[in-house]
Amino acid sequence: MTTTDILGSASWSDEADHEWLHQLVGDWQLLADLSFSDLVLWVSTDEGWRAAAHVRPTTGVSIFAEDLVGVVPSQELAARLTRSSVSGQRTSADEDDDGEPVTVETIPVRRTITTVAVLSRHMIRGNVGRRGRLESRYLGLSDALLTMVADGTFPDGGGASSGRGGAPRVGDGVIALDEGGHITYASPNAVSALRRLGIETNALGLRLGTAFEERGVTSAEAPVEGGVVLAGRAPWHAEFRKGSAALMVRAVPLIAEGRRFGAALLLRDITELRRRDRELITKDATIREIHHRVKNNLQTVAAVLRLQARRLPDIEAQRALADAGRRVAVIAAVHETLSAGFGGAVDFDEVAERGLTTGVDVARLPDAPVEARLVGSFGVLSSEDATSLAMVLGELVQNAVEHGLAERGGRVTVEARRDGDGLEVSVVDDGSGLVAGEGVAGGASGLGTQIVRTFVQDLHGTIEWAAEPGGGTRARFSARLRPLDASSVGGDAKTGGHRDDGPPAETR
Repeated sequence: MTTTDILGSASWSDEADHEWLHQLVGDWQLLADLSFSDLVLWVSTDEGWRAAAHVRPTTGVSIFAEDLVGVVPSQELAARLTRSSVSGQRTSADEDDDGEPVTVETIPVRRTITTVAVLSRHMIRGNVGRRGRLESRYLGLSDALLTMVADGTFPDGGGASSGRGGAPRVGDGVIALDEGGHITYASPNAVSALRRLGIETNALGLRLGTAFEERGVTSAEAPVEGGVVLAGRAPWHAEFRKGSAALMVRAVPLIAEGRRFGAALLLRDITELRRRDRELITKDATIREIHHRVKNNLQTVAAVLRLQARRLPDIEAQRALADAGRRVAVIAAVHETLSAGFGGAVDFDEVAERGLTTGVDVARLPDAPVEARLVGSFGVLSSEDATSLAMVLGELVQNAVEHGLAERGGRVTVEARRDGDGLEVSVVDDGSGLVAGEGVAGGASGLGTQIVRTFVQDLHGTIEWAAEPGGGTRARFSARLRPLDASSVGGDAKTGGHRDDGPPAETR
């Protein structure tokens, strides 16, 4: 069973309560890390209490070898869960887990005034007796946040998922603030992060907003927003920079009885992440510039071929050079699309519509009007497949117009059906149809047909021509497309994302 399944089977059915618990689970790693404890979320179902979610601390040792999602509690724990749910009070009791002394605390989870679930915190008692300054501060912050859970003021909507890349966690560094925004504690990793921004003095008693301003540290967000975060007045994220150094700060206000009495700040040095982002942006710009220059060069070649064709007296030679120019222009259109996007992928629908219009305009006669239409979608293709597919479509559309619709005009339709990596395409016209004795319209051995067959083979597909029942011709081909990886469709380069290998270990 999954967390969603169990929450769906809860005895309450309020969607707002459901969303509240999802927000809690999305941000409770903070509570587990500050507590050095396992946390389990219990919900009441028609069959009794059941564990809906379980999180382990990254700052300490987990008590449980197996995940508890889906399990039912012992009778004693079930009774205490019920007591917390009904009374709205926290309970605590000592237990033994395979000989390990454990303190188990139950905390009601409220949204406004309604208890919607109960948390249990499982802490090894031996660790409690060996508290240092860091452990004591962290446990104090965790107790304040768990009280907010019981009061319905946490989660606060400022979870890690809302950060713009590099969202900090407990292991990255923690600062405790008093009500006035002065630092009362800074963990070793937090001190190291502040040093990157030029704060090398004792951080205790500092107001970060003032210290940052004096040292020329600027906010990537609006100055007012950055100041609110550094003072711990709202559950927001903000990024701060000095030179090449960058720091992400998340504020978690601490509230009791409706009043803010302090805050916890989580800090993460994201200098290396932002350096990678800049490298990706530079690479993207370089790749787009290359595609742009290739497009320009191909368009120049196509223009030269057209000029040369007009100077030739031989009609067949003129047509051959004009066809060559058109084919070069088709490849240029693919590079034009690549130059405007990210990665090595092409949204081919735009290319297909442009190629369909161009093919009809080039091939049709003035007194034979032709209507062009695209049905379905090609989706996103790799640049290699896009070039091959553009060439195939260009040849088939021109063939349909020149040989099927040249005398009286009509309609040419491109139908596309995408199914994962499989693609089926038909080019249909309502013209004169196939010539008796010829395998395809325009002759089986023509250059255009040879080009089509070559590129269809490159697409690992097959092609066939057939007469339409109501008149006209249908050219149908299939393709097996190359799979797209994250870099091809933009991936991290597009979102500014990064690989996140977890928080560094905090020294005590």
